Order: sequence, then structure tokens, then C-alpha cells
Amino acid sequence: MKLPPYQQNLGELHNLRIRRGTLTDEDRFKINEHMVQTYIMLKGLPWPAGLEQVPELAATHHERLDGKGYPRRIPGERLGVLDRVMAICDVFEALTAADRPYKPPKTLSETLRIMAFMCKEQHLDAELFRYFLRARLWENFATRFMKPAQQDAVDIEALEALLPP
Repeated sequence: MKLPPYQQNLGELHNLRIRRGTLTDEDRFKINEHMVQTYIMLKGLPWPAGLEQVPELAATHHERLDGKGYPRRIPGERLGVLDRVMAICDVFEALTAADRPYKPPKTLSETLRIMAFMCKEQHLDAELFRYFLRARLWENFATRFMKPAQQDAVDIEALEALLPP
């Protein structure tokens, strides 16, 4: 991850230069650092046979196909299928989660539309997302974990039309 120039700067001019949202580069670095700490903690655990990949998978779920993810900016051609699946699962769960005090949960249709645009932006794998849509994996999750008010109608064909070819 790129280290920001200041560990903390609460000056008015500095904060007025925030390019998007309300977080400074320093704030964003601190938030993103959780991936580094996760990897360090998980790498130190004795994983049983078959689960040795857990630290790597956990550490790559914020990487992007366009290489602009974090913490290592791994380009898509170096991300495995499990890394790509983990990214889809993480985004879907984060957008629909009803237990986040900083944001309301999104509906199924809103979540899947956002994810389709994330595929266009090379954030998520479009082919795996198509599978996620067609296999209705989102529906299984919604039935088990989402509030009824979030479970609105989903137009799979319209979502697929948003995806890159």
C-alpha cells in the first residue's frame, strides 16, 4: 500500500482537499491496513491440511482485476479463481449487511446493480459474477441472512446487459 505523506493531519486546508467522500488519504490508509494486519495474524496460525490458503485468500479479497486494489495491488492475471470468488462474496455481503452502524443495508436489486458496474470498472470478475447471478447464489444468501424488506425483484437479464462482453 502507498504510504500517505502524513500519519494524521487535521488541518482545515488538508481536509478540504479530500478528493472523494470524507476520508483523508491517512484515514483511508489506516482503514486499508486491516488487510495487512489480518494477513500477519492469520499467517502466524498453524493451519490444518487443506486450509493453508486461508491467509492468502483473506489478504486478497480487496484486490481488484485492474490492479488498483489493496494491500498489494495484484493485477487480475495473478489473482486465482478463489481470490476472485472471495471478492464477489465480500462485496455482496458488505453491501447487504444490516449490522453496519455507518450505512443502511442495500436491497438485492441495488446491490447486484452496483456489483455489475464494479465488473465494468474491472473491480470484480464479470464471468464469475454472471455465474453468481445465473446460479442464483445471491437468492440463497438472501433467504437465509437478509431482511425481507431487502429482498426485492431482480432482473437478471438487465444486470447481464450492464456487464462487459
